[in-house]
Amino acid sequence: MTTAMDDLSESDDHTTIRDGVRAVVRRFTDDYWLARDDDGEFPHAFHRAMAEAGWLGITMPEDYGGAGLGVTEAAIMMHEVASHGGGMAAASTVHINLFGPHPIVVHGTDAQKQRWLPRLVAGEDKCCFGFTEPDAGLDTTAIKTVAERVPGGYIVHGQKVWTSTAQVANKIMLLTRTTKRESCRRRTDGITIFYTDLDRSKVEVRRIAKMGRKAVDSNAVFIDGLFVADADRIGEEGRGFSYILDSLNPERMLVAAEAIGIGQDALRRAVAYARTRVVFGRPIGQNQGIQHPLAERWMYLESAYRMVAKAAWLYDNGKPCGAEANAAKFLGARAGHDACLQSVMTHGGFGYAKEYHVERLLREVTMTRLAPITEQLILCFIAEKVLDLPRSY
Repeated sequence: MTTAMDDLSESDDHTTIRDGVRAVVRRFTDDYWLARDDDGEFPHAFHRAMAEAGWLGITMPEDYGGAGLGVTEAAIMMHEVASHGGGMAAASTVHINLFGPHPIVVHGTDAQKQRWLPRLVAGEDKCCFGFTEPDAGLDTTAIKTVAERVPGGYIVHGQKVWTSTAQVANKIMLLTRTTKRESCRRRTDGITIFYTDLDRSKVEVRRIAKMGRKAVDSNAVFIDGLFVADADRIGEEGRGFSYILDSLNPERMLVAAEAIGIGQDALRRAVAYARTRVVFGRPIGQNQGIQHPLAERWMYLESAYRMVAKAAWLYDNGKPCGAEANAAKFLGARAGHDACLQSVMTHGGFGYAKEYHVERLLREVTMTRLAPITEQLILCFIAEKVLDLPRSY
């Protein structure tokens, strides 16, 4: 029996998505993204253009203004977004809208969906995500941000880190503890999710200077007495950990697609340079020392994209995809990073110059090897869940 995965060619609908996204993305040139890399300003014009074209709602339900499409379509979209010079700055500007709000879609009430989702689809609201904490890292159950019960809602105190877009967001999705871990039967119990206004009188946001993706800010967030109404709690109190699991695998697939797109962008630039750069009377692309590493990078990028396609197909068809999603993220990030590095090396000294953009792409793609999950934990997952080896941590 054959499946959709036996035919890796894109359907006409998928080609239409890719062409439509490309038409928007190409309006924003290398110079635009270089300027955002220099000044650190959020890409408001790009965000607005993507919203006006309807792409921010590609995975949102049709009843709330979205397109109701799957991870496969989202991955195609994000691959295209990342492939035209914007790198992770372009990708992160819209990525956070796709599966970050997924707990609302799956576990929100009809009233909550009607109140929140259309504004996200239209680009009227920008949401940041307060999940990671300095002392918890990837051990989400160790978070210490506390939401204490008060009449009509909760009062939140705590600290978050690596909270993206908090400089420009007006909404925040917060992961909190409503019951201390030591008081829970399971360490995953007692965690509650809220989606609420980012009240800057109670929330201090401090920008983190970082290596790349300067235009999409990352922040340390300090919460002191933020009131959150009952109506802003997503789902049941204490069940939040299970809710965030809904978006983990899709996020890994999207990050993989983005890394691959950046790598392919860098590879195209390297090939174009190798064709035209003449040294010792011949184009450097005629030399096997230049050709072979670039050919190898092409093969790894193509292979990684096939894993993304497989993982997305499994997810969209309701099949287990944990191993494939993690493998896609690992392979995509590695392939993208290696292609960007090889592009810099192919350009030689000019690869270090901002005017050729490849050093920026290298800085942009590096984060995909670090987030949203490290390579080491992916390897642990595959060893334990696929190879049936003893748990190592």
